[in-house]
This record gives sequence, C-alpha cells and structure tokens, in this order.
Amino acid sequence: MMSSFVRKSQVLLLTYYAHMVEYRAELFLWALSGSVPFILMGIWMEAAQGGRFGLSPVDFARYFIAAFLVRQFTVVWVIWEFEKEVVQGKLSPRLLQPLDPVWHHVAAHVSERFARLPFIVGLVILFFTLYPKALWFPGVGRILLFFVVVAIAFTLRFLIQYTFALFAFWTERASAIEQFWFLLYLFLSGIVAPLEVFPPAVREVVLWTPFPYLIHFPAALLVGLPVDLGRGLLAMFGWGLLFFVWNRWMWRQGLKQYSGMGA
Repeated sequence: MMSSFVRKSQVLLLTYYAHMVEYRAELFLWALSGSVPFILMGIWMEAAQGGRFGLSPVDFARYFIAAFLVRQFTVVWVIWEFEKEVVQGKLSPRLLQPLDPVWHHVAAHVSERFARLPFIVGLVILFFTLYPKALWFPGVGRILLFFVVVAIAFTLRFLIQYTFALFAFWTERASAIEQFWFLLYLFLSGIVAPLEVFPPAVREVVLWTPFPYLIHFPAALLVGLPVDLGRGLLAMFGWGLLFFVWNRWMWRQGLKQYSGMGA
C-alpha cells in the first residue's frame, strides 16, 4: 500500500514538474507578482524612522522579506482550476480514476514550488544585495521550524481555497468567493503590515481568525518577533480541522449535485 502511494506520488510530481518548467517565463512573472511586501516595505521603513511602531527599519526589512518567502511558498490557485473542471465537465474523467482528483492539484502546487525555487533564490539574493544591513542568520533550528510552519500554512491555505472551490458544484463563479476572501487575507494576514503595528484590541481579534497564521505567524517566527508558538500551531490545526470537515461534507454533497446535472 505504501509503495503504491509512493510510486503514484512520484509519477504525479514528476509529471507536473515537467509541465511547470515549460512555463519558466510565467513562473518568473508569478514570483514577481508576489513582491507586494517589497513595495510596502519601503513605506514602513520610512515610517519607522520616527520610532513609533516599536520596530526599526531593519526589522521591517527582515519581516517583509520573510513575508515574501512565506507568500511564495503558500500561493494557491486551485479554485480557478477546479471551477474550470466542473464548468467544462473535465472533472468527469478524473472521477473514474482510482485517485481523489484533489491529488492532481496538490501535485501541481508542490511541483510548482520546486520549479519556482530558482527565481525565489535570485530575488532573495538581489534583496540582500540592495539591503545588506537586513542580512541575518536565524539559526538552523529556527529555519527548520520555519519550513515546518510554512508547510502547515500552505496546507491550511490550500484547504481553505479548495473548500471554496467546491461551491463550483452549485455556482459557475466560485472564484468570486475567493476574491472577497482575498481582500480580508490581504489586510489581516500580515502582507500589508506586521501585526505588531495593529492596535492591541484589533490584533487580539485578528488572532482568532485563520488569516495571520497564513503569513504573519511563519514570517514573525523566522525573523525572531515574539510569537506564541503553541497558540499559533493550535489555531492552525483547529482551523484546518474545521475546513477539512466542511470540505469533505461539501465534496459528498457536491458530487450528488454534479451527477444530478448529468455530467
């Protein structure tokens, strides 16, 4: 059983990796499209000169390069692909395969991370060439913990968007839900600003949502900002469990709806 799973995983990953590297130019543009933290970094570094935020310009520079890295490794687009499959009927042949269709999307996302990696490394090197004062070494243990938390953040982000994607069984515009969600994600996840600059009351409320654990939590962990590791991991697993249960229920109900449409 395990060897069969490993073989299937290898085939899927290698297939989608070969597909992804055919679009190197697009991958470079996708990597650049995640550079919003760099734009905001300059604004916050300038604002930090007054010393009103408790973070120095170097702290902001390190935070935003960390946020850039987290976003590069957690970007998800499954809702647009799944919506197209349902609307165009391309989901039907995948339902005949002895494999849950979601694993095709998981393999595509994981393979894309490896194909994107050279561009990420190049942009990080360019960043520290331009801002050498921001260069630091977090330590091996912190780096390993960072990648573990990023993997959990990606899983949570994927699970949330895939759950929204299942609305495609009932509507042709499931992606509209993601577009609304993205507005909240943009402002509350830590892309626009670290949570340290939020008013304490607002920050406490935001910490009960899944948003800060998708960007801010792993980024703050990497740069050494104070975080509650136990609470963060518990919140990520809690939200992940909630969306997983919701996802599996919607999948079963959606398949009935999909079959009812004669697909």
